[in-house]
Amino acid sequence: MKFRHEWKHEINHSDMLALRSRLRAVMVMDAHTINGKYEIRSLYFDNLEDKALLEKINGLNMREKFRVRYYNGDRSFILLEKKSKINGLCHKGQTQLSAAEAQAISDCNMDMLRESVKPLVQELYLKMQTQGLQPKTIVDYTREAFVYAPGNVRVTLDYNIRTGITGTDFLKNDCVTIPAGDAPVILEVKWDEFLPSVIRDIVQLNGRHSLAFSKYAACRIYG
Repeated sequence: MKFRHEWKHEINHSDMLALRSRLRAVMVMDAHTINGKYEIRSLYFDNLEDKALLEKINGLNMREKFRVRYYNGDRSFILLEKKSKINGLCHKGQTQLSAAEAQAISDCNMDMLRESVKPLVQELYLKMQTQGLQPKTIVDYTREAFVYAPGNVRVTLDYNIRTGITGTDFLKNDCVTIPAGDAPVILEVKWDEFLPSVIRDIVQLNGRHSLAFSKYAACRIYG
């Protein structure tokens, strides 16, 4: 299992404009962007005691969360992801889902999930059965993503964060989301063994420090 380093910084719109220009001068835009950005919709899971939410808020060194997501409204490519964090290092496991599988997960259709041969789906099914894991809320946002080959660096700018409140039917075209309060712009920096100094210098902003901001936690304020 390969883990990556991750920084998160809460920034404002002016910071984003300055960073965008600097990042474009050194890094390459992610190939999946459309006009430099893409839209992400995720369905996040938690148990009845809000274990994932509380672990995030309390900053536990070992935690995990499950989500299902797709990009730019394209339901032909949907991913189930499990994100694990241990002592500040992150790992993301993922498997592709059909729209029918994603709907079954959203509906907590245990009969269909039980029949899956995909290990990550089997793990989610087991934890839904034994830990009470269930869909909690939809999280939408816009992302601009940049990549840099040395160090396998990825820098993202996330904004326009929206919440489905308690809604979980994330495959519906008419699914309603609302702005997640005054959620800031989130700068994320991820890399493998080393972070090149040129990228380290670019993402340093006066008065901005690494933090544990969670888009999921910001959206759960509403339900």
